[in-house]
Amino acid sequence: MSKIKTLSIVCSAALLLFSCAKSGHNERVSAATGWEYNNPDNGGFEVTMGVEQVTGPGLVLIEGGRFTMGRVQQDVFYDWNNEPRTVTVSSFYMDETEIRNVDYREYLYWLRRVYTDYPEVYRRALPDTLVWRTPMGYNDPYVQYYFRHPSYNNYPVVGVSWVQASDYCLWRSDRVNEQILIDEGELNYDPNQLNANNFNTEAYLAGQYEGVVNQLRESLNPNQTERRTNFEDGILLPNYRLPTEAEFEFAAYGLRGNTYDERIYERRIYPWDGHNVRNANAKNRGQMMANFIRGRGDNMGVAGNLNDNASITADVRSYWPNDYGLYCMAGNVNEWVMDVYRPLSSGDYDGFNPFRGNVFTDLRRDANGQVVAKDNLGRLYVDTVQDIDVADRYNYQKGDYRNYNDGDVRSSISASSDWTIDDGMEGSLRMYAQDQEDANNFVTLINDNSRVYKGGSWKDRAYWLNPSTRRFLDQDASRDDIGFRCAMIRVGSPSGI
Repeated sequence: MSKIKTLSIVCSAALLLFSCAKSGHNERVSAATGWEYNNPDNGGFEVTMGVEQVTGPGLVLIEGGRFTMGRVQQDVFYDWNNEPRTVTVSSFYMDETEIRNVDYREYLYWLRRVYTDYPEVYRRALPDTLVWRTPMGYNDPYVQYYFRHPSYNNYPVVGVSWVQASDYCLWRSDRVNEQILIDEGELNYDPNQLNANNFNTEAYLAGQYEGVVNQLRESLNPNQTERRTNFEDGILLPNYRLPTEAEFEFAAYGLRGNTYDERIYERRIYPWDGHNVRNANAKNRGQMMANFIRGRGDNMGVAGNLNDNASITADVRSYWPNDYGLYCMAGNVNEWVMDVYRPLSSGDYDGFNPFRGNVFTDLRRDANGQVVAKDNLGRLYVDTVQDIDVADRYNYQKGDYRNYNDGDVRSSISASSDWTIDDGMEGSLRMYAQDQEDANNFVTLINDNSRVYKGGSWKDRAYWLNPSTRRFLDQDASRDDIGFRCAMIRVGSPSGI
């Protein structure tokens, strides 16, 4: 019996006893009709009771709550794009570390092995190793060695765009759920999956993927003896995805380590206590708490006593984890989040799980249960992918709420010395840029493809280590200092059992 199945049974029994004792009601019987659940004699309506979500591979539970999101230090660029506001983030899961080179190579290996007839799928997923090149520096060896050499296996993958990172999250969801079904005994390993004939969670639930079946689940329906797993069984995990900006900021601060009876006794600047970037613990006093650049040209300190022991990126488990057990939430590499960038996000937001970038779609089925919803290109919204579009399963359709109450793209500004393309400040990327040929013409850099990244990196100053600072980049662009980690919704109780 699998570990997940055993845990589900234990959880079910414990929660059932607790709920029955508390309410005095028999949870095995419908409170609405009096009919018994899971009884084949009365039709066999199946209800899975008392299941709590298990923690997926690589994830850490982040217990949610209220916090002040936004600026905690001087806005040195005067962008006024991050006013403090009180919000609540529901509990969720986040990767303990940034996604490593070896993790991403596993993804590429699978794509290349499965999509033999569509080599473009593999090519579109490749990270851009040329991000290491600089006009006035000799970084060419990193172009060849950083991603592929085993010495860098546990270093964060870089050169990955927002779109590529999002596609990785979806692929990871499918592989984790496929392994769960194998552990449950429902499927066998199928190394011969090819092209469209591969496991996809949504396609499997829609009945569009058969796979190598070992043994289906027993059905309580008198008209059938067995069935495949469905989402109501509580076995399959929700999708891995990029964290929202609010989730990243909340998880980075690790507030559960500096609260007492709902009182936050110190509003942190970094993912650790204090205003210093050096360790205050007696055993490690003076050591850097993160991988960042102290000043222009000072990436690692003086030989014999390196301040952060990393000239570029570092092992994803370097330094000290924050109070949630998350590594490198400040420094090492910046990280993509889901949100589109808007300078007015802090002025127009939901107080619960704030997010900017919603694209709503409808999932509809006909009388036979077949998916009939299509995107604006006529493709099925849920289907086994037929060709190159496997690498872009995010379908942008009608119902786009990214520009809700938003005038940023149409803003009118006056020419002044403050609105130039290059203002000489490190890490600066202005909201507007001046036309090189027409000094009175300004163009916005903000559009629906501008995505937020946060956290600071090996080539950033300490200012960017503050989780509230925010910058943006086109979702198809990549750099040598931007990576990512995955997140997942927490279903059920906020803290588990």
